[in-house]
Amino acid sequence: MSNELLDIDPIDLQFPFELKKQISSSLYLANKTDNYVAFKVKTTNPKKYCVRPNTGVVLPRSSSEVLVTMQAQKEAPADMQCKDKFLLQCVVASPGATAKEVTPEMFSKEAGHRVEETKLRVVYVDPPRPPSPVREGSEEGSSPRASVSDSTNVSDFTAAPRFSVDRLEPQENSSEARALITRLTEEKNSALQLNQKLQQELEHLKRESKRSQSGGGIPFMYVLLVGLIGLILGYIMKKT
Repeated sequence: MSNELLDIDPIDLQFPFELKKQISSSLYLANKTDNYVAFKVKTTNPKKYCVRPNTGVVLPRSSSEVLVTMQAQKEAPADMQCKDKFLLQCVVASPGATAKEVTPEMFSKEAGHRVEETKLRVVYVDPPRPPSPVREGSEEGSSPRASVSDSTNVSDFTAAPRFSVDRLEPQENSSEARALITRLTEEKNSALQLNQKLQQELEHLKRESKRSQSGGGIPFMYVLLVGLIGLILGYIMKKT
């Protein structure tokens, strides 16, 4: 598909759909003019996709690649049909313009800018399969796609996010994770018990020291020091 400024390939964004897996699809933009062309990518479902770059500049008679990544999906859509769409907007930029100089105002028709717009569908395809030793007969060409109405308004599109934070799903039935959690819990409980025991011993030593001082016995600090050293040595021998 093409407009007056850019050749766009492919005409549909195809994703080899797999559950719980991020999938990427490349979009190639070829500038067929002698002007600098600024572009911006929007989508009807910005939370589902990440676009890099979502804005940029294609130099005269050159091309750029846009990578569209679909976030991992937990459920398969009905009949493997997707209603999501993308909108590619492009406009002639000033000579020497860079991606940092691209602003939303450049794509405003109300400001009198001539903006080229191209709508792209999202199509789910089967993931690649390993070659079969027995080649099955197949007809040339692909099966016809279900027709999708292209009545989406421009206002339905939202600027596609440039970056996304990957959400890490916890590994199910992970014995290593369970063992780590159990060990940390045991160490925490041991530390709490040791702290409680030290507090009890400290109170006991205080009482003993008071009685010793009243009877002319051993000083409090000496008793406290000997008691703490004994507890620490006992804990170390228990851990080893």
